[in-house]
Amino acid sequence: MIVVTGAAGFIGSNIVKGLNQRGITDIICVDELTDGNKFLNLSDCQIYHYMDKDDFRQAVREDSLPAIDAIIHQGACSDTTERNGRFMMDNNYQVTLELFEYCQAKAVPFIYASSAAVYGAGPNYIEDLSNEAPLNVYGYSKFLFDQVVRRRFSGLTAQVVGLRYFNVYGPREQHKGRMASVAFHNMGQFKQNGYLQLFGAYDGWGNGEQSRDFISVEDVVKVNLFFLDNPDKSGIFNCGSGRAQPFNDVARAVVSHLSGKDISLEEMVQRDLLRYIPFPEDLKGRYQSFTQADLSALRAVGYQEEFLDVHTGIGRYIDTLNPKQ
Repeated sequence: MIVVTGAAGFIGSNIVKGLNQRGITDIICVDELTDGNKFLNLSDCQIYHYMDKDDFRQAVREDSLPAIDAIIHQGACSDTTERNGRFMMDNNYQVTLELFEYCQAKAVPFIYASSAAVYGAGPNYIEDLSNEAPLNVYGYSKFLFDQVVRRRFSGLTAQVVGLRYFNVYGPREQHKGRMASVAFHNMGQFKQNGYLQLFGAYDGWGNGEQSRDFISVEDVVKVNLFFLDNPDKSGIFNCGSGRAQPFNDVARAVVSHLSGKDISLEEMVQRDLLRYIPFPEDLKGRYQSFTQADLSALRAVGYQEEFLDVHTGIGRYIDTLNPKQ
């Protein structure tokens, strides 16, 4: 039996689907469905059982769960603008700590979602404490648990893997609202308005030139399943593509794929298909203008798959949403 928390969410539901594609259906899905529309992410999946996150947390405390083979913990508040630190630390840090202790007590592999937000403004995205300085309480909640893993690493009873997700995009993110990927928002804007918007110049970066390490959720699932297949490998690892690409590249990929022809950035601006808006005040000082995962640690433990670039990954994303007849 495999537990996936955050299972109705973006990455969690893609992991459940990835497990199904392997023929694995003995899955306990844990989530919180106050937003009932998230059920859609699981509607095409085969699972053993669903549990509300509070019921699951209580079952862990009471030790009343069936025998578990692994926990893939994706459940968290991922809103980087959330200011309620008490909520964030309980939901992201304390719950993760409780699951970690449970898995260690029972020698159960534990794969959890960390975040590139631990690096703050960078500029070095290498898994080392000297590079880590989160800019918001979300990043701090992830950072603090990573420190627990580091302190306990030499005495682990079972696999523990933290994956520092960079900018993930792909299917099953439609419920995320403001926190959905820029690719998702660009697609919606272009379909609705016939143009899309990006942040203008800020922090020394030109219009739309802020650059992130964008990773397809397809690749995120592959990395999670790689560690599920290799329970002898533990550690904290970056989970990005290893390449930084500007938001302009995302915009161009979206417009080109939706238009059915390759369009240059210059043509997009000239035809008013791309507009730049002032950088939001509430993000100033708490925004990563550049991220790029160093994949040395991930490669060193044997992960050799190539990662999709923005043009290819967004094309596949759009094809998933608009399947060809």
